[in-house]
Amino acid sequence: MARTRGARPRRVWWWRWRKNPLRRRSDLIEAWLLLATLVLALLAGAFAGLAAAGAVDGSLAGRRAQAHTVQATLVGDAARALPTPVAEDGDGSGHVWAKVRWTAPDGTVRTGRAEAVPGSKAGSVVTVWTDGEGRLVSEPTGGADAQFQIVMAGLTVAAAGGGLVLLGGRLVQRRIQRRRAVAWEAEWRLVEPTWRKRMTG
Repeated sequence: MARTRGARPRRVWWWRWRKNPLRRRSDLIEAWLLLATLVLALLAGAFAGLAAAGAVDGSLAGRRAQAHTVQATLVGDAARALPTPVAEDGDGSGHVWAKVRWTAPDGTVRTGRAEAVPGSKAGSVVTVWTDGEGRLVSEPTGGADAQFQIVMAGLTVAAAGGGLVLLGGRLVQRRIQRRRAVAWEAEWRLVEPTWRKRMTG
């Protein structure tokens, strides 16, 4: 039965896995390679992503465990300046940097710069974050921000790990295809003379 003009050829799925006279050994090897690459990419991506997420979670938890709040005192009046975008807290009120004084765990009095409400008077008490040695540190990440960092780290590393495996599989596949093309050319050089004789005979 003639094929209807304009009809698209039917695509044969999983043809590399089916026995047929046209299937070569390299086709079957390529099929197994594609399957193995896909499985390894999924596994590598999953393990790498989970490991990265766990590492980030542990790092953030370690920072939260080492940091603690301390009451500090403003050394001078805080500037009455417009809040900087990076110094805004959750409710939208801005903070300015001011010199503060606090007592470290070893009893020594230390000074540094911390955020304070604009216009605060000298002697006002502000809360600062310090590490185990009494040094000023930024507020440790927690809550939704920490979860976001953990998830993004896991997804990024998972995509990178899986992508590297897929890239490696693609390089091996292209090498197989090049070798197959070379074999085709060699076979055609043997068949082409006899084919010409049949066509001209």
